[in-house]
Amino acid sequence: MLDNKDKLQLDSLGISESELDAQINNFKEGFPFVKLVKPATSGDSILVLDKKKQKYYENYYNTNISNFTVSKFVPASGAASRMFKDLFTFKENFTEQSDFNKFVEENSLQSLDKFFTYIDKFAFYKSLLKRIKAGGINLSELSEQQQKITLVEFLLEEKGLNYANKPKGLLAFHFYFSRYRTAVSEHLVEGARYAVGANREVKIHFTISKEHKQWFEEMVDSKVKKYESEFNVRYTITYSYQLESTNTVAVTPDNKPFRLDNGKILFRPAGHGALIENLNNIKDDIVFIKNIDNVVPDNLKATTIKYKRILGGLLIQIGESIRNHYSRIITKDYTVDTINYIEKVFKENLFIILPEKYYKLDLEGKAMYIKDILVKPVRVCGMVKNEGEPGGGPFIVENDKGEQSLQIVEGAQIDMNNAEQREIVNSATHFNPVDIVCNFTDWTGKSLDIKNNIDANTGFISEKSKDGRVLKAQERPGLWNGAMSDWITIFVEVPIITFNPVKSVNDLLRPEHQSVAALNRLQ
Repeated sequence: MLDNKDKLQLDSLGISESELDAQINNFKEGFPFVKLVKPATSGDSILVLDKKKQKYYENYYNTNISNFTVSKFVPASGAASRMFKDLFTFKENFTEQSDFNKFVEENSLQSLDKFFTYIDKFAFYKSLLKRIKAGGINLSELSEQQQKITLVEFLLEEKGLNYANKPKGLLAFHFYFSRYRTAVSEHLVEGARYAVGANREVKIHFTISKEHKQWFEEMVDSKVKKYESEFNVRYTITYSYQLESTNTVAVTPDNKPFRLDNGKILFRPAGHGALIENLNNIKDDIVFIKNIDNVVPDNLKATTIKYKRILGGLLIQIGESIRNHYSRIITKDYTVDTINYIEKVFKENLFIILPEKYYKLDLEGKAMYIKDILVKPVRVCGMVKNEGEPGGGPFIVENDKGEQSLQIVEGAQIDMNNAEQREIVNSATHFNPVDIVCNFTDWTGKSLDIKNNIDANTGFISEKSKDGRVLKAQERPGLWNGAMSDWITIFVEVPIITFNPVKSVNDLLRPEHQSVAALNRLQ
């Protein structure tokens, strides 16, 4: 039962009692697993473009993009602290009396050995040394243990670079001779290379945590004028936060609202799927979606930029085709041949699988069915061959109505205890690098409400803890899986070099994150 204080809390968050009841019911009932039919594969439901088609779509994009407004949507609220998990263990347990090699062996922390061996390869290294020197410390006068402790303290703590408390987007990612770039700066540069719309405008929208806004603004403001001059563009940078109204209730193991010591109900951020609300507020024709940490230095950007343009060109052409088909349907300018042609386009170009019930409809019924499909948002998604990287994968999925469609599916959605489903997963060849370009305007240019295309059954539940007490948490349908479930979806194979996430600090030591300048510096 909710008391008046609970109701006031719900009101302050913008969460209705009916929404709370629905969330608690999800804990009780659970979310159903998806039903995989088969993996999406090259040449089947993943489009593989030869060099001629690559050039065609890239040129098509370059020729037509100035006619559209363009945005780059970058989820950037991720905390950097998760990158430093092993360093936190070191900081809490390593002492001046510890033997480093023994500590690494006993704690299975080989990552520490790599971190300290190659520490001068990190883009933040010079800044770290400056902070240590400014703190009145001479590293050369310290013992080996003291040096390591000092380096980690000044990297993570407020007295140094404060990386433990900063968002991932504001960390030094890549070294360029006497300077470095953060992930945010790399997105600014990237945006100027492919996301330039009408009037040379580059719109980039970062979803961030409210407490980090000033840091983001200071970083962006310090770079914008330089890049505007360098690339002859005009930036429009905007920010938004994950809305509190998208938070979900935490519950006890017996599905009662989890209460804090002060009696308040605990609500938690509901995963990146909650950002569908933020994305829904973007009103541009073409929107690129890319995670904050998936960037490379300039010497490796060419392939990324090329494929962004290719995906964009394909999206523009698909949009033109959809508008043309829609216009014929609503003006009733169609015949049996018209419908047959659209069916062929659905199958061969849009990978839309029409259900058996469709073929039992008369001509007008088929036209209306097609019309309902043509008003859906569209996304073109790059897919890379699976080489062991984490991430959801592309599959053909069947819903509870017997309808099949292309979907990006996360591991939590799959019943891995089911041998048949497990076999389908094991036979998958590609995974999702979050390389998406989309359009959610209708044929008149009016923005669609993409919240209408969410599959509410694709959330998931996980076990967490708070103040030593076990709780169950609930995530909303993921941004690129359940939240985009009812979109027109096209998968395109892209090279693995376009996917370079940074999940741990040592990922920045990969060749893909070492610029030419950094490599020269260390030879």
